[in-house]
Amino acid sequence: MSITITTSNVNGLRAAERKGIAGWASSHAPDLWCMQEVRAPQSDVDRIVGSLSESYVEAGRIASTDRLESMNEVCRVKGRAGVGILSSLPVVGRRYGLPGLSEDVDSGRWIEMDVRTPQGYTITVVCVYVHAGNTDDPVKMAQKYRFLDTMLVRLGQLRDDAASGGNQCVLCGDFNIAHTPLDIKNAKANEKHAGFLPEERRYVDSWIRDYGFVDVMRDLAGDIQGPYTWWSQRGRAFDNNVGWRIDYQFATPELAETARGFTIDKAPSYDSRWSDHAPLSVAYEV
Repeated sequence: MSITITTSNVNGLRAAERKGIAGWASSHAPDLWCMQEVRAPQSDVDRIVGSLSESYVEAGRIASTDRLESMNEVCRVKGRAGVGILSSLPVVGRRYGLPGLSEDVDSGRWIEMDVRTPQGYTITVVCVYVHAGNTDDPVKMAQKYRFLDTMLVRLGQLRDDAASGGNQCVLCGDFNIAHTPLDIKNAKANEKHAGFLPEERRYVDSWIRDYGFVDVMRDLAGDIQGPYTWWSQRGRAFDNNVGWRIDYQFATPELAETARGFTIDKAPSYDSRWSDHAPLSVAYEV
């Protein structure tokens, strides 16, 4: 029996609601759904999550709306960031924020949920939204590197816990880094742009090489170009598939070995999408 985990940057949950995210939920209803860039106050998050719960009932995933569990953290900077997780599986633990960071700009970027699978295992699902950064703004780049440095400490703890018989773990989110030239359409032209800087990409190297996390989609897809998960709103980037792969699922090895397939649900047309990101879903046979 498999479970499906989806990660998607919703580019504003209220805007996504207007553009039809509930219809996507009715058709897909993943067991675990990690959302980034929610950018909404708690009252709106609660209302929309209630609506999405009804979509899960319509999909036959849950019997009643009170069986869909959720958690979220609103960014303390109004209109920015915000992360959330929906779960049709039993939740046995919740943790908010990346330990070691307390500034307002770092809130709404990291939450952890422990869930129990149908087979009785407990896994940790982390929803992550890394700072975008901006090479023209040293303050924003410093915020991004500070977040990435602090992440390393928590990654080590999650790795060690999984290796010693504790929870297997998957980090889902918008990491705002394209790892290699396979993950970006125009690699050469973006080597000096935030999101594809050598310094940023070395962090992803380290997560895989030094911390043992597996880039699940790339592991399944192999060394092919793309597929991408984000396309700029400018020009005809979406229509011409000039994209970036910046949405990932990084799993501890034992969990990664159970991955059976992935889907990047790119909308059929520019005007039919509810975000500038496409949802990335992975099926795990845990």
